[in-house]
This record gives sequence, C-alpha cells and structure tokens, in this order.
Amino acid sequence: MNRSVRFRFWVEVTLGALTGLLFVVTLVSREWIEAVSGVDPDGGDGSLEVAVLASLLVATVVCSVSARAEWRRTVPDRLG
Repeated sequence: MNRSVRFRFWVEVTLGALTGLLFVVTLVSREWIEAVSGVDPDGGDGSLEVAVLASLLVATVVCSVSARAEWRRTVPDRLG
C-alpha cells in the first residue's frame, strides 16, 4: 500500500521535529537564546526562556496533530 501525502504533511512533520528539537535544547540549556541573539532581554530572570519553552511546546503539539490528521486523511492507493 502506498500513501499519497501532500507537501503539507512533510512541512508539518519537519516543523514539528524542528520545534521539538528546540524544545529539548531549551530544556537542557536555556542560555542558547542569549548566545544566539547576543542580548539578554529578560535581565537574567528566565521569563523569556519560559515563554519560548511554552511556545515551542505548543508549536510542536500543533504541528504533530496537524501532520497526524493529514496522514490519516490520505487513503492508500489501490493498484489494479
């Protein structure tokens, strides 16, 4: 059985994996945000990191649920 999925599925899977990876990286080391941007906008209290962590979690869940719905929408191709 072959599944014919749309390009949208692959975008959702890729974005879900990327945001999930960034979520884990942020859990392990919250200082990567300051290292990448070069600024400390929250003054060291960690509120920015918590907001980024929550946003990444929401984005990961939304992308994962959307990709699953897209996967389930596809009907296996019938040969012959």
